[in-house]
Amino acid sequence: MLMTLAQSLQSVFPEWGFLRVFQYLTFRAVMAAMTALLLGLVAGPAVIRRLAALKIGQPIRGYGMESHLSKSGTPTMGGVLILICIAVSTLLWVELSNRFVWIVLLVTLGFGAIGWVDDWRKVVRKDPEGMRSREKYLWQSLIGLVAALYLVFSISENSNMRVFELFLRWVQSGFDLNLPPKAGLMLPFFKEVSYPLGVLGFVVLTYLVIVGSSNAVNLTDGLDGLAIMPVVMVGSALGVFAYVAGSAVFSKYLFFPHITGAGELLVFCAAMAGAGLAFLWFNTHPAQVFMGDVGALALGAALGTIAVIVRQEVVLAIMGGIFVVEALSVMMQVTYFKYSKKKYGQGRRILKMAPLHHHFEKSGWKESQVVVRFWIITMLLCLVGLSTLKLR
Repeated sequence: MLMTLAQSLQSVFPEWGFLRVFQYLTFRAVMAAMTALLLGLVAGPAVIRRLAALKIGQPIRGYGMESHLSKSGTPTMGGVLILICIAVSTLLWVELSNRFVWIVLLVTLGFGAIGWVDDWRKVVRKDPEGMRSREKYLWQSLIGLVAALYLVFSISENSNMRVFELFLRWVQSGFDLNLPPKAGLMLPFFKEVSYPLGVLGFVVLTYLVIVGSSNAVNLTDGLDGLAIMPVVMVGSALGVFAYVAGSAVFSKYLFFPHITGAGELLVFCAAMAGAGLAFLWFNTHPAQVFMGDVGALALGAALGTIAVIVRQEVVLAIMGGIFVVEALSVMMQVTYFKYSKKKYGQGRRILKMAPLHHHFEKSGWKESQVVVRFWIITMLLCLVGLSTLKLR
């Protein structure tokens, strides 16, 4: 919005050369981060007071950690603050005609709406389980599949008109169409190596990445500050990949696929980092507010969508290793419990408690130890992911 305004003013007042700074992507990214950070810090106390006044307090499951019982009643749905900061900051500093920013925003807000309904049911109906799994996955799948169908063609072409034409060719060809190499699965640490997926393979992979990352971040959000800082770090790293993919010069030099328009996602990633740090100010132990599903589901979906656009799905799994392990720990725990109950008549567990962070708490780690150590691991994994920029 501000970029468009600056261009309009410069056309009227050519002598105002300082307005050219709005054309620089890096400047707008820095300003987006600062805007989201300051907006979050200023609006945070008011949002927390409002949530407390509405008695939107976090319910604690009866089978949860005993040490967490004291957190019962802490305001939740604080993810609304994050989403507002991201949306306002992004719309202020991004190029509004960019199609990739809009699809990421829509996916983020769509998953945020699912999380909002889930959190609302937990609070109003006093049901710790919230939205039932089938209903939640239905809406997640719908948004994920629609986004996947759009991205498979938008990544392959440079404009919405060309996207529509490619879609028509795909339909007319009997749903059998070869996509360019940049729409394949990119393998890190290798030069110009991609595995062709086809339209169906791309849609399935994108669906799994978006929905999977959304739920993985949601499962990780169980301790004060545990999920938000890894989101900030992984999102910031993805912003670097977006900047490279959107640059014809850097992408060619580093053997990355050039995705026209992907660079603007750096502004979104910067806004997400700023909003996340602002939220961490209030979410650090002991937390004054929890993000709830409205924040966790939305942020996870945003990370997944950005990774798909910049063709770094595998790198996302590396940098977001904490999210992956947390999700796998739940899947393994549930699967083994059901298997052992069927075979032995009594359910058995692999971990003391799932997700993984609760296992370490049960093992004697303090909450702050688990959180900071997971942050350190995420920082190391992000460095490994960023190393793929050059080590190819």
